[in-house]
Amino acid sequence: MPVKIKIDLNDGLYLKDPQESKLGRKIIKFSIEVINKIGFESFNFKKLATEINSTEASLYRYFENKHLLLLYLVNWYWEWINYLIIFNTMNIEDPKKKLKIIVHSLVFATMDNSLVEFIDESKLHKIVVFEGTKAYHTFEVNKEDSIGLFKSYKDLTIIIASIISEVNPDFKYPITLASNLFEMTNNQLYFAKHLPKLTDVMNSNHEKEVENMLNYFLEKLLF
Repeated sequence: MPVKIKIDLNDGLYLKDPQESKLGRKIIKFSIEVINKIGFESFNFKKLATEINSTEASLYRYFENKHLLLLYLVNWYWEWINYLIIFNTMNIEDPKKKLKIIVHSLVFATMDNSLVEFIDESKLHKIVVFEGTKAYHTFEVNKEDSIGLFKSYKDLTIIIASIISEVNPDFKYPITLASNLFEMTNNQLYFAKHLPKLTDVMNSNHEKEVENMLNYFLEKLLF
């Protein structure tokens, strides 16, 4: 039985909330499937409409364009990580333990399946690793930021930064380290699988080695 959780996202991401209808949830579910299959560059609403036996017009009632759909998916993932961190650090007093839990949550988020029926976290994580920066490395980033479309990422960064400051109140760059922790997780997983000359992660269990590497860096910087 799917867990009944609903992640609230900025309504500037969509024209009609896809979580509120059967078609909308189908759009999210199969957009993840299609992007994983063909990549974001080759993805378009015509192909998605064919996949779900619908029309392009019906998709445009939910999302203005495919960029905002990608940004919606990435925002969903940021909020999911945020949820995991809050849930998994609940009642933990030791900030060092909290930080280790955060690292684990960043690396192994797909293992903590929410059972939300229309989201495959494993495939969504792959999209975030492969395509995620395309959601905010854009010409329109300042305009989109001004209407709050990156608030979920900022909130996630602030939560991680606050734990970093608990561990070491004298550390000068907690926000920078927090955002780099998230980006490094995804980049190193990507490099390990596709550009191995750009990483020291050699073990076949990439996730575990990335977790160990991140903890190593944090210990050197903070403890």
